[in-house]
Amino acid sequence: MKLWERNSPPLDGLLGRVERGVNRLPNPFVLFAGIFCFVAVLSTVISGFDGSVQVPGEKNPTPVLGALTPEGLSHLLGTAIDSFMAFPALGPVLVIAMGIGVAQGTGALECLMRVVFLRVSRRWVPYLVAFVACQGHVLADSAYILLPSLAAIVFKAVGRHPVAGLLGAFVCVGSGYDGGILLGTLDVTTTGITHSAADLLPGIDGYHIHIAMNWFFTAATGLLLPLIGGFLIDRVLEPRLAPWNPAHDPAHSGPEGEAAETTATPAQRRALLISAAVTLVVAAAAVTAWLLPGSPLRGEGGVLAPSPFVDSLALVLSGLFFLFGLVYARCGGVGKEARAVYPHIIGAVRDMSGFVVLVFAIAQTINLLTWSNLGKFFAIGLADGAKSAGLGGFGILLAVVLVTSLLNLVITSGSALWSILGTVMVPAGMLLGLSPAAMHAAFRIGDSVTGAITPMQVFLYFALVSAQKYQPELRLGTVISRLVPFALAFATVWTVILTGFYFLDLPLGPGAPIHLP
Repeated sequence: MKLWERNSPPLDGLLGRVERGVNRLPNPFVLFAGIFCFVAVLSTVISGFDGSVQVPGEKNPTPVLGALTPEGLSHLLGTAIDSFMAFPALGPVLVIAMGIGVAQGTGALECLMRVVFLRVSRRWVPYLVAFVACQGHVLADSAYILLPSLAAIVFKAVGRHPVAGLLGAFVCVGSGYDGGILLGTLDVTTTGITHSAADLLPGIDGYHIHIAMNWFFTAATGLLLPLIGGFLIDRVLEPRLAPWNPAHDPAHSGPEGEAAETTATPAQRRALLISAAVTLVVAAAAVTAWLLPGSPLRGEGGVLAPSPFVDSLALVLSGLFFLFGLVYARCGGVGKEARAVYPHIIGAVRDMSGFVVLVFAIAQTINLLTWSNLGKFFAIGLADGAKSAGLGGFGILLAVVLVTSLLNLVITSGSALWSILGTVMVPAGMLLGLSPAAMHAAFRIGDSVTGAITPMQVFLYFALVSAQKYQPELRLGTVISRLVPFALAFATVWTVILTGFYFLDLPLGPGAPIHLP
């Protein structure tokens, strides 16, 4: 603590200004309502001047549509409820929250973390959490919900600040989202977009696009970023948090005072062993059913991803957590009152009520950006600007990183952003001798580093609500200011790794060189 205080006044002052600035913003619902009004007015003004954008691959320009027109008002009123109900994050958040609510409410997760981490040095816990979180994209968006909640329990189990674990896991998931040792559905989606963009230049040969074309690059980041993330959690994030009051712990008054225990009783260990075994058997059976040739859980043509199993991953994870908590409670791990899982489900959904209200405002804003074509208008304008500036070689890779990281502050869907940028940036890079794999790797950096610190990131508010269970006084500005050092450090490390691959001319993946032959 003294080392931090002695050596960090400049950073302290910068983060303090960020915290105060963001805390001056209105509450998130009012903030998004204001953004909605601004976008509505701006789209109407640009539409009045016949603004349009030429989307690559389309014959005619795409016009910007005005929200404050009869057509616009009719669309917004007619789609308000549908856009809210169809918001991608709403269902997974609530479904996983219900499963985790049972596993946590019965004390099963608490007991598991105490047993697993009893012999782990508290010194290495931040690095372990950072490592797991930096591979989180395998769980898709479920990682933003699942891993921070578990990290808070892990930190508490070893006597460390649970909010440090929660926020540290969240920012490592976001800032390292496009990296990792394992491949996931994100790689499938963005690779398909890269392939489509490269096909716009059919006369250029000598490249092969496949799901693992960035694997060497992403594996390197999956090993190095956790070291940075763990260090920042330990030395920067946790020392800057206000002291944790266990009275605000959501499990402090839990069944039979389990949260206060430092070790598990023999009965709890027996219940934990049985529940873990049952859950693992069910999980193995589900994965086996997915892997079997001809399985209905596979996708079209028998592919593993995308597939019904992958699409329902949030439901599968929630079911496993539910089963884990239920079996634990029934096997004598807790008292009679805690065995009633229904109140735990209700409590978990109740805790998400503020998040649900916020999603309504976010959904309307994103609906308006999409319908008005304003998102495309600015995204393609920035991409064309980087192209017309004559950036070549490594310069255009840096331009992709910069443009993507800026636009990611507004368009948080990686597939949506790359579907816009990729159609411009991939062909431009190929004309300059860069492979599609190189442009894809640069996009991964920008799509990751700012994803955890933008107010447009819906899961940021989930992290805020979850952290407020431990520290009710936390505000959005405080959370963002704690996460900014991670974004800056991760951006630097990501870029250094890409620089090494580029100038050493290392392949980004199997059969995926940086330069075209």
